[in-house]
Amino acid sequence: MSAKKAKYYTVWNGEQTAVYDSWTECERHFKGIEGAKCKGFQTREEAEEACFHSPFEYFSKAAKQMVQKADIAALPADKQPRYPALAVDGACSGNPGMMEYRGVDAATGNEIFHFGPAAGGTNNIAEFLAIVHALALLKQQNQPGLIIYSDSRTALAWVRKRKCGSKLAPTEENRRLFDLIQRAENWLNVNTYTNPLLKWDTELWGEIPADFGRK
Repeated sequence: MSAKKAKYYTVWNGEQTAVYDSWTECERHFKGIEGAKCKGFQTREEAEEACFHSPFEYFSKAAKQMVQKADIAALPADKQPRYPALAVDGACSGNPGMMEYRGVDAATGNEIFHFGPAAGGTNNIAEFLAIVHALALLKQQNQPGLIIYSDSRTALAWVRKRKCGSKLAPTEENRRLFDLIQRAENWLNVNTYTNPLLKWDTELWGEIPADFGRK
């Protein structure tokens, strides 16, 4: 909802879609009803227009991903992602800037690990470190066949070469990241892995489940 108090409420509850002009009445028609959704609007015209659209058009990225998952499920089996799998992604505010990465269960979106933010990084470095983190974690957990998805061709190539290809210069600010890069490269050079490293098909499947939602 907007910062102003909503005056009209659209409720989608699977049985009927309706507009109410009081929160009390609105709550009666969606609270406790599985799958029901509610959205407040400033004008009746906006609320009534919403009745003709999917509720997911009015909600957050997390809610929109529910539609994305439904679309994936509608694809032929050979065109769908392979599960179980771990999806990783990185994000960076600036170039270089504050960097972080995480890994999630590709099927559920549940976060498995998260690092950062740390200063002086890049998005490619974040993606590279995320993949290596996932490989090390799965080796520790004795899950040698679990798939790892990344949407970064660059990071996947760096991992396969066992070398971070960033041209970023080391500074006092990013010294911590360069220590991590060195550790990641060392891990790749002394360990073997059999986890499939696959490219997430963003064009076909939408944003990778580990996406930070800042695009």
